Amino acid sequence: MLKPPAPPHDEPAGPAAHCAPLRDAQAMRSITSAALFRGAAEVQIEHHGSLYRLRQTSLGKLILTK
Repeated sequence: MLKPPAPPHDEPAGPAAHCAPLRDAQAMRSITSAALFRGAAEVQIEHHGSLYRLRQTSLGKLILTK
């Protein structure tokens, strides 16, 4: 199976193309959902001036909505 050619470096490759690539695994920050929610069913996250809602479902899944 042939892979499509890589986009030129001056063009975005996808939705996350504007994010700086991680150089190694230690650069990534990790937080448990228990620490994030602290017993609540949902939290609000402010991101670039917009408010998002992160909630847990009864099946333990996470849903992020704007």
